[in-house]
Amino acid sequence: MSLKSGLATFVGKSTYTLLYGVLHRGGTSLPGKLATKIDPNVMKSYAEKYDVILITGTNGKTLTTTLTTRVLREKYADVITNPSGSNMMQGITGTMLTAKLKDKTQRPIALLEVDEANVESVARQLKPKAFVLTNIFRDQLDRYGEIYTTYEKILKGIRLFPGATVIANADSPIFMRGDLPNPKVYFGFNHLQTTNSMRAPHNTDGVLSPTDNSILRYHFMTFGNQGDYFSVTDDFKRPALDYAVTSLNKLTPISSNFDIDGVTYQIEIGGMYNIYNALAAYAVGRFMGVSATQIQKAFSSNAQIFGRQESVKVKDKEVTIVLIKNPVGANQVIDMMKTDEQPFSMLALLNANYADGIDTSWIWDADFESLHDTGIKAVATGGERYKDLYVRLKMAGFGDHPVYQDLQKIVPAIASMPTKRVYILATYTAMLQLRAELKQQGYINTGMGD
Repeated sequence: MSLKSGLATFVGKSTYTLLYGVLHRGGTSLPGKLATKIDPNVMKSYAEKYDVILITGTNGKTLTTTLTTRVLREKYADVITNPSGSNMMQGITGTMLTAKLKDKTQRPIALLEVDEANVESVARQLKPKAFVLTNIFRDQLDRYGEIYTTYEKILKGIRLFPGATVIANADSPIFMRGDLPNPKVYFGFNHLQTTNSMRAPHNTDGVLSPTDNSILRYHFMTFGNQGDYFSVTDDFKRPALDYAVTSLNKLTPISSNFDIDGVTYQIEIGGMYNIYNALAAYAVGRFMGVSATQIQKAFSSNAQIFGRQESVKVKDKEVTIVLIKNPVGANQVIDMMKTDEQPFSMLALLNANYADGIDTSWIWDADFESLHDTGIKAVATGGERYKDLYVRLKMAGFGDHPVYQDLQKIVPAIASMPTKRVYILATYTAMLQLRAELKQQGYINTGMGD
């Protein structure tokens, strides 16, 4: 470790100690920010000390990282991670600098969620053993551009390490682009056995064949551009799966029961999209030598996941906080709500800060209209861009409804909802603001990174 690197490490660790030990505040971004100002390459000294696994993609990074951490801790004593979703260079640097290891005899694992645009810079310093690719959907066009631009950002990091294993969602055809020499592990869904042929819905992104850019067809689709695809112009098709969901047994708003390769698993969170996250965690676990029995035990944990279908009791209301940020994710949340057999209310919060994505046009591709076929009894909108969301829901047929630009009014608003069950759909910074308000009023005891 060079003198500059040593100083950067000292400053980062000291800042972390001050924040947590003295001021009792969370967060790893500030320690990482200060350390990288002194030495932008401070993490290089950690590359040889860890087996590094990077998880990236549009949706599901945080939950996949959380589930994978639980899986790996069934076998490994030291698995460090960035559980709060601080997934850019500064946050990841802070995570590496402040990690506390327990077992000196076992090689530690750094399992890190990484923002798509940061894969190259993080990989360059940490030399990953594996890259995990969840999916790529249209998201934050102001930051990433279209989906092929986003994937190219990820590929720049993977191409630096041709020996690293790529653990990819094979149901997403975009991941078949790039002609990578890396070892590959593929996961996906094989829950339907059919020879049907179907086209994707007209507004689906990412359905071009990587061989000749023709429009792919599907034997079945799960959601977004994902499914069992094939080309009608050549012999391109979805590759054989190493690990597959073979049955969807029961889906509710709060749990998912499914089979992977014939063995039953359950996670205490709803939505088909979260089964993909569990499947990714399963694939990483098997890659790292974790047994199926150990994975079943890891999945059975019902610990809350920050901002991801987090359940909060507000007076007599059962509140579920769900992160939304793009049309595919929003539609999956809507589909999850459709599995609720009880009446419910919905409060949607929209911000458009840098971390949310400044472009809010995606709300017009979210299928709010389909909620009319559910037990929804009331809607309300809020957040800094409440006017946009108000118009969207009014156009979806929900008419005039309450709006709450001031999040201090959210808790009374929740209490006034006509149903016991309330779903709050929020973009990232709106979710942070909401949690801060709920924490201040005593409804949440933990904050980000606690």
